[in-house]
Amino acid sequence: CILCGQGNADKDMNGHKVILHGMNFHAYCMKFSAGIFQQENISEDIFLPDIILAIRKIENTHCFVCGKRGASISCAQAGCDRSFHLPCASEGECVTQYFDTFRSFCREHRPQQEVKAVPAPDTTCIMCMDPVGDCVSYGTMVCPACEHAWFHRACVQEQAMNAGILYFDCPLCRDICFFVGVMRKMGIRIPPRFPTWENEDKFEPEPRSHSRCDASECRYRYGREEAARSG
Repeated sequence: CILCGQGNADKDMNGHKVILHGMNFHAYCMKFSAGIFQQENISEDIFLPDIILAIRKIENTHCFVCGKRGASISCAQAGCDRSFHLPCASEGECVTQYFDTFRSFCREHRPQQEVKAVPAPDTTCIMCMDPVGDCVSYGTMVCPACEHAWFHRACVQEQAMNAGILYFDCPLCRDICFFVGVMRKMGIRIPPRFPTWENEDKFEPEPRSHSRCDASECRYRYGREEAARSG
């Protein structure tokens, strides 16, 4: 990808590959880097001069996470000069919001969950059953509706990718509206698609019942086929 410099980044979080004028981009690298392009809406029809201008703007901008140049995403907080690559967002504890204007925030200015709840001692993630942290943090989250379901950010992100927008909810209280709204604000990407478990390619056809007696000497007087039907 021309913008992040990575070719094997997570497709779920960075998007599909887009080829423009012979150059490769991740779809979401372009979305979150919209501020460096002259067009307000990024599309595959963007002009080559605009791409060249955008690349020149970021060629000397360093990522505050990995330290490398070419950081095209800037913190949306006014006055903050931190920039980063989209694949570096998780390591840098940044929040990238996959909706509306695709805003991004560094770890200092990222939105925080506004809950008073703290996990009880030995609380485990409701999804993977491994221990969670001792308070709400970047890696430890809680359902904003019931405030009882604790989970890791990586676990709830995986659930969102599997469930899609139609079936993504709190695994404990089953709240949808409040839960989805807060998760999106916290940087969880919820794809607008059907759940992965409804993919017909992932299901094997049911085996057919056996319809013939295989005994070397079938003693049923009506024949092998009728013996199987009769049990």
